[in-house]
Formats: sequence, C-alpha cells, structure tokens
Amino acid sequence: MTDSRPCGTPSATVRVAVLAPLVAAALAASACTAAAPSSRDPSVAAATPPAGVARTSPGAGPSSAFFLTEEQRARIHTVTVEPSVFRPTITTTGTAAFNADRSTPVISQISGPVAQILVTAGTTVHPGSPLATVTSPDFAQAIASYQKAQTALHNATRIATLDEQLFRNDAIARSDLDQARADSASAWADREAAVQQMVALGVDSSAIDAIREGRPVPPTPGVIRAPIGGVVVEKLINPGQVLQAGQTQAFTIADLSTMWVMANVFESNLSAVTKGETALVTTDAWPDTLRGHVDYVAALVDTATRATAVRVVVPNPHELLKRDMYVTVAILAATPKTGLLVPVSAVLRDEQNLPFVFVAQPDGGFDRRAITLGSRVGDRYEVVDGIRAGDRIVSEGALFIQFAESQ
Repeated sequence: MTDSRPCGTPSATVRVAVLAPLVAAALAASACTAAAPSSRDPSVAAATPPAGVARTSPGAGPSSAFFLTEEQRARIHTVTVEPSVFRPTITTTGTAAFNADRSTPVISQISGPVAQILVTAGTTVHPGSPLATVTSPDFAQAIASYQKAQTALHNATRIATLDEQLFRNDAIARSDLDQARADSASAWADREAAVQQMVALGVDSSAIDAIREGRPVPPTPGVIRAPIGGVVVEKLINPGQVLQAGQTQAFTIADLSTMWVMANVFESNLSAVTKGETALVTTDAWPDTLRGHVDYVAALVDTATRATAVRVVVPNPHELLKRDMYVTVAILAATPKTGLLVPVSAVLRDEQNLPFVFVAQPDGGFDRRAITLGSRVGDRYEVVDGIRAGDRIVSEGALFIQFAESQ
C-alpha cells in the first residue's frame, strides 16, 4: 500500500515523537512553579516574621515569643539560671515599740487631786523615786489605821502575857490562853497590813518609823513613786487633776536601752523565720544599721493582712528608736536553702503588678514568663515558680523588650 499524502507532510507517528519532549518540559516547569511559590505568598511571609514583632502560626494565634533585630539583640544580656545555695533574707516593714519587759504604766494608788508633779517627760528615775504628790484623805486614813492596829496589838500582847501567867497558875482554862494568843497574832497581822498600806501610798520609811515610835507626823501628801528604773516617757496627769486609786494612769516609765520592733511576715516567707535569727533594722532617721534578734514569732495570722507578727529585740544606742517609728527589717535566715536566683534587674512588673521575666528561646525569640518571687538575697531574687534550671533569662535590657513589646 502506498502513501497518498503530499511529499514533505510528516506522518502522525513523527508528530508524536517531536511533541513528546516539549510536553514533558512544560509539565516539569509547571511542577517547579507549584513547589516554589512567590515571595508574595502570605504563607511564606508568615513563616519568617520581621524583627520586633511576635511570631504567628496558622490557626494558633499570636505566640508569646518576641523577636528583635541583630542590632537590638546586641544590647540584650542573658544569664543562665542555675541552682544556688543561699541563706534567705526576709525584708519587711515594722514599727518600733517600748520593750514591754522593761517598761510599765504607773497607776496611781491614791485617790485625790494632784498637788505637785516632780518629774517631766525625759527624766531618768530609779525604783522608788517620787514622781508626784497627791492631796488625799487616804494618807490620813492609812496613818489612823496603823495607829489603831498598833494599839490593838499592844493590848492583845499584854493580855496574852497575863493569860500565860494565869494558865501556869491554873487560873484559866487552856482555851482562854489559846484565844488570847490568837487575838495577839491577829492584831500583829492587822498592824503589818497597815504598814503595807502606807508603803503603797508612798509614805517614806522615816515617816513610818516616826509613826511606830509614836512621834507626831506632820500632814504629808501621798506620793506616787516609780516602780522601776528608766526614763519617764509619758506624763499623763496635770496639777489639780483628780485621780482614782487603781484606775488613773499617771506616767509611763521605760528602759530605753532596748526596744521592740514588731515586723509583719507573710505566709510565703514564714518558714524561713525562727526565734533567735539575726535581724537588721534600718530607718531613714540615721544611716547606721541596728543589729537585733528575733525574740518571738506569733502563733496566729492576721486575717486582714495574712501576715504574722514577728517581734525583734534591738539595742537602742543614744535612744535613736522612738515608739511608733516605721523601720525596715531584714531577717537573716539561719538555715541555708537551695533555689533559683535571678538578678533584680531581670524582674519586671505587669499592669497588675505581678512579676515576670523574659526567657530567651532557641529560635531567637523572647518569651514573657510569669514568676512567683520568694525572698531577696542581696542583688538577686529567689524565684519559687515560673522558671527552671537551665533557662536563659534577660538580665539587662528586659525593660527595653517590655517597652518594644507594648508598641
């Protein structure tokens, strides 16, 4: 069979052979284009975030990681968190108070108007020093009570002596002698009670001796005396003021060589505070630090503040501490502790005043991490929760990241 097509026209077999390579090349080019999309593709742009913005991922929302330029990163310094052995320092506030073991209110034991005040606030007194005089009938009544008791004792003693002689001569019964002896003992007790009443009213020993000897005693006002030695820190009465025995506080006397500082320690730090630990007290009134010790840790927590009262005994040279003065207290724990410490400069606060740090990520970003702080140790904070050993946190430049992140 002969071919009837014109000369120079290729056959179907020849056309297929020629077009096959071209089709294959076109398909390959199309496949390459689909595999490498343009840089304008949003998915490609999202894969590499620009510096200074948070990374995004499809369907996951914005990530907490924050990225900086190379120039910005050069100004950021990080440190690796490692476990450290330290002694916690609990820093808190406190209020100065008189040492109640060495201070006392002076309550008047005499009723009547104040005749004269013999001391002023700031006067140093000794036990028994006169503080004020009071015009009071109690003094005259005390003297009269003593004189009556003295007379009764003299008579009871005389009768008991006579009954002793009568009993030896079988002139009275044994029961009569016993009664005479009992009356004499009772009279002696009444006289001693009268003496103690005069002492309580402030009658001095010379006047009491004169009364015992029967010598006349001129009218003398009652005297309020110092029960302890120290400094008169409060004068609460004035001349002419009427006092009620056993009720009116006239003065306050305190030994100011030591003071109490009442500090407040919260529950998170309470385990580090025990009796006997060293405490450093500072105040704005002077630059020196007073070194005291923890004397008492309260057994209850204030329901309003959730703080526990801790009492610190502090020496008070030159009477620098004043009652109700606000101070800063640093309690040095006696037992060492192992924990994670971060620089103070690394800790920032958010809008709710909660602490956080920035943690460097392996991909170059910085992650904001909320933390729970413990005690402060020098220029570092203990972190109880929020980071782990081996984390790299921003120690310098964290404030810049916080500012840039908020823009």
